[in-house]
Amino acid sequence: MAIFTNQSTLTYTGGTVNSNVVTGEILEVVSVSKTAVADSYIPGGSIVYVVSLVNSGDTPVGGVTVTDDLGGYEFEGETVYPLSYVAGSLVYLVDGAVEPAPDVEAGPPLVISDIEIPAQANVVLIYETLVTPYAPLGPDAEITNTVTVTGPCIPAALTASASVPMEMDPRLSITKSLNPEVVSGCDQLTYTFMIQNSGSEAGEDAAIVVSDTFEPILTDITVTLNGQALPSSDYSYDEATGEFATESGRITVPGAAFTQNEDGTWTTDPGTAALQIVGMI
Repeated sequence: MAIFTNQSTLTYTGGTVNSNVVTGEILEVVSVSKTAVADSYIPGGSIVYVVSLVNSGDTPVGGVTVTDDLGGYEFEGETVYPLSYVAGSLVYLVDGAVEPAPDVEAGPPLVISDIEIPAQANVVLIYETLVTPYAPLGPDAEITNTVTVTGPCIPAALTASASVPMEMDPRLSITKSLNPEVVSGCDQLTYTFMIQNSGSEAGEDAAIVVSDTFEPILTDITVTLNGQALPSSDYSYDEATGEFATESGRITVPGAAFTQNEDGTWTTDPGTAALQIVGMI
């Protein structure tokens, strides 16, 4: 509800006199809400948003424009955008029925125009965004984006926001290398497993297990973790089958470090752990 006041002035040869002040109100029949269909985000991931427009009035409201700032924020005097609209992803629902999508300008910012909300009805916009390199990274990082709703029958711009934090859980990957790559019988082989954590939290409770079946089978193996000897109680190895496995949780990987670059993009420096197995064939 928007309150407005008005007063008139009467001027005549004998002077000036003001009228009484009248007060009125404009009912705000349109409301907006915004929801992120995601609990968290990861670099390069995606977030789906749902924007709901409700018209509680008895007449249609047309010419409505929804502008999504895609989380834009100021960096070094410029606006950078942690989200980008996925072209063609907009789903347009009127009272639950899919209708042809209105005009879309991907931006940034994203602009959806020529929306009409029928009387006593709702319009729902569902669209996907991608997480760009400008998305903040780190333990307290989050993306907050806001939609602004305007139109000739909307007396004051309406806004709604949604915030999504960065995923805190460890995000692990593993690569394996062999040295040397060409061997003869009775030679020594070294397998190196490099485990990387691109997540914010250390992989202390991730119950990490590295397993492998060596072919050819290795004998007289030695195992190190980050250059330190790994006790035989922390892994199992069967020289009859070549099956190797670390004990659950023995390997931990520190969380990544995150840096914002001069151009506003973010860089991830993963935490690492190196498992090395040396044996004879």
